[in-house]
Amino acid sequence: MDRRRVLKATILGPLAAAGCSDEKPAPEERPSRAPRPTGPADWNALERGLDGTLIRPSDASYAQARRLHIPRFDGIEPAGIAYCETPQDVSECIAFATLQRIPVSVRCGGHSYAGWSTGTGLVVDVSPMDTVKRDGGNAIVGAGTRLIDLYAGLADHGVSVPAGSCPTVGVAGLTLGGGIGVTSRAYGLSCDVLASVQVVTADGRILTCDGERNPDLFWACRGGGGGNFGAVVSFTFRTHEIAEVTPFSVRWAWADAAAVIRGWQRWAPAAPDEVWTSLHLDTQPGQGTPSIEVIGVALADATGPMNALTAATGADPVSSTAQSRPYLDAMKFMGGCAGQTLEQCHAQGTLPGQRPGGGFPRTDYAGKSHIAYKPLTEAAINALLDRFDKGNDVQNRSVLMDAMGGAIGRIGPGDTAFPHRKGLFSVQYLAPDNAWLRATHAAMEPSMGGTAYVNYIDPDLKGWATAYYGPNLDRLRRTKAAHDPGRLFRFPQAL
Repeated sequence: MDRRRVLKATILGPLAAAGCSDEKPAPEERPSRAPRPTGPADWNALERGLDGTLIRPSDASYAQARRLHIPRFDGIEPAGIAYCETPQDVSECIAFATLQRIPVSVRCGGHSYAGWSTGTGLVVDVSPMDTVKRDGGNAIVGAGTRLIDLYAGLADHGVSVPAGSCPTVGVAGLTLGGGIGVTSRAYGLSCDVLASVQVVTADGRILTCDGERNPDLFWACRGGGGGNFGAVVSFTFRTHEIAEVTPFSVRWAWADAAAVIRGWQRWAPAAPDEVWTSLHLDTQPGQGTPSIEVIGVALADATGPMNALTAATGADPVSSTAQSRPYLDAMKFMGGCAGQTLEQCHAQGTLPGQRPGGGFPRTDYAGKSHIAYKPLTEAAINALLDRFDKGNDVQNRSVLMDAMGGAIGRIGPGDTAFPHRKGLFSVQYLAPDNAWLRATHAAMEPSMGGTAYVNYIDPDLKGWATAYYGPNLDRLRRTKAAHDPGRLFRFPQAL
C-alpha cells in the first residue's frame, strides 16, 4: 500500500480508504478520531502524498501564497498551504489535519470579509480544480473556478449560470452562501440552479450530493455558508441560454437621493424578472458631495426599465448610459475589468487562480449587511443619508442595495438553506474603517429586523446565526452534527 492509502486507512477508517461513496453513511460507519500525536507534524509526508503542491513558510512562494484578496489579513501565517489538484488531495489533507489536530481552513478565491479562508493551521486551497465543462444542459464546474472563468468557459456555448460579478471571487464560496447576482431575478440564485455537489467530509469521504443522494447535505450546501460542512470540490449547475444583455446606469444629483431611494425600493423588487438593479451610495476622498447611482442589467432592451425607474423616482437624472454587449463582455464591465483580456481579469501571480498578466487589484475593506423585508421608512432613509453627510471626504465608503424578488422569491424559505426568499433587497455596507461601518449598520438595524447575508460575513455581528439562517438554523445545526461531529471545519461563526 502507498503512503496515501495507509494514512487514510489508519485515520479515516475503511470508508475513506475506499475512496468515493455515493451512499448516505450509517451512524455506526462513522470513523473515530485518531489520538493526539506525540511527535511533530510530518509535513514532508503530507507533501509526498499530494498530487498538488504544499507550500511551507520556508518556500519562496509562501509570501504570495498566504495572501487573501483583502490586504488587512496579510499578517496571518498558515503552517502550510496545500494547493489540491484532486478530491483525493483534499481527503489527504483532512486525514493529516485530523491526525495532527491542526486547524483547517478551506480557500478558493480568498474573498472572505472576515479573513476566515485562512488561518494558522493548514489552508486547503482548491484553486487548481478549476475546469468548466458543459454536459448537455448542465455545467460541471471545479470548486476552484473564479467567476470570470465560469463565464468565459460557458460563453462559447451561449449559456451561463447566475452568479456574482467580481471576476476573482470563487464560485464555491458564492454558491454555498446562496449567490446573488445580476441574473438572479430571472434565473434564481447560484444555489438554485445547483443540480449536484461533490463534498469531502470531515471523515475523508468524497460524497456526491443531490436530491436523492445525501439530500440533507445537498440542502445545506444551497445557502448554508462555505466551510461549514466539508470541502466542496465540484459543482454541477443547470445552465440557461444567454446572448447579449444591456448594462445600464442612471445617476442623480445628491439632493435627490431621498427621492431616488424612495422610488427605487418601490419599483425594483417588482420590476420585470429580466431586469436587475443595484442602488449605489458612494463617497471618495476629496469628492466633496456623495454620489447616488443605479446600475442594472436588462436581458433585452433597457429603454423601458430606465424610463420606469426614472418615473418611479420622480427626479430627473443628471446622466444615463446603456449599451448592449455580449454576456461575457457585460460581466467584465460589471466586474470592473471592461475591455481587458481574460488574463488581465485575474489577480497577478503564478500560483493557481492567478495569471502572470493579471491586473485585478486587491482591495482593503470591511463589510456588513442587511436583508430588507420591507421598504425603508422616511426616518431610515434620512438616517442612511446622514451617515454619508458625516465626513464624506475622508474615506471610500459605499452602501449597495441589490434588488431581490423575481425568481429568488418563488422558492420557499425552507426549500434550500438560503432563508431570505421574501427579501426585497440586500444591503451591503463597505468601508475601510470599522467605526463608520458599525455606526451605519446600527443606524439601519431598527429597520432591518436582525437579518444579514452570510456571504457578507461579519465578525462583529450579534445574533449572527439567526441573522444569516433564520428558520433554517436548527436543521443546519443537525446537518453539521451529522457530518462533522468533531467540528474539524470550524471558524468563529461556524455552525
